[in-house]
Amino acid sequence: MAAPFFSTPFQPYVYQSHQGAVVPFQILGGEAQVVQIMLKPQEKIIAKPGSMCFMSGSIEMENVLIPENEVGVWQWFFGKAVTSVIFRNPGPSDGFVGIATPSLARILPIDLAKFGGEILCQPDAFLCSVNDVKVSNALDHRARNVVPTIEVFLRQKLTGQGLAFILAGGSVAQKVLEVGEVLAVDVSCIAALNTTVNVQIKYNGPLRRAVFGGDNLVTATLTGPGIVFIQSLPFQLFSQRIARAVTSPNMRENPKFFVQIAIFFFLAYVVIVSSLILTDA
Repeated sequence: MAAPFFSTPFQPYVYQSHQGAVVPFQILGGEAQVVQIMLKPQEKIIAKPGSMCFMSGSIEMENVLIPENEVGVWQWFFGKAVTSVIFRNPGPSDGFVGIATPSLARILPIDLAKFGGEILCQPDAFLCSVNDVKVSNALDHRARNVVPTIEVFLRQKLTGQGLAFILAGGSVAQKVLEVGEVLAVDVSCIAALNTTVNVQIKYNGPLRRAVFGGDNLVTATLTGPGIVFIQSLPFQLFSQRIARAVTSPNMRENPKFFVQIAIFFFLAYVVIVSSLILTDA
């Protein structure tokens, strides 16, 4: 028998598939969460590489290449993982697997059967899945598609009838849009939505805003019916703020910054003058 769920203020969930299979799981923690999934004999889950936090001794782990995982060779070429990890319970008793978020994020359980078998997510939102779930790229890379659509920003598509766990940053709000109801959302704050929602992309302001500060530059106008998951702190925005804090030191706290700039321009001046002298010679 597998170890019981850890004692937390969060109650365990029980997922029942359309085929009658029951999978209990529990989401642990507040910010950087972990989902603990119970596996009966011969059951398996699929997760993204490097996401395993802990598992019972009876669980077998296998790293495999999944053809449906986004765009295959192009993903690998640009540094993305094209493999998935399969956790299988071959033993006679129950087991468990703990899958952790790779950053400060929350885990959202999505029953695809209740979303019409299809949902659009932000890039790298997929964490793990149970039963029938396929991960693919929602963006059509053919050159004739020059009109920006929501697939340009929500590039991950989950299809099937199983249970998927996706990631969202900060606080998460679930908004159920009625027929004809309109909601304007910053594109980066959309964690996921189902395909029944009509989306119109709007660029706010001229192109120079993208160069001199592109916050809230792209807005999505959502029209129901459908469900949308909104995140308060997208990972892209969070990482940008950290990068700015690291690469843009305070001038008063780092007086050497002016010296470095002066040395850079002096060396550039020397190189230019030297090249002109050598050319004349």
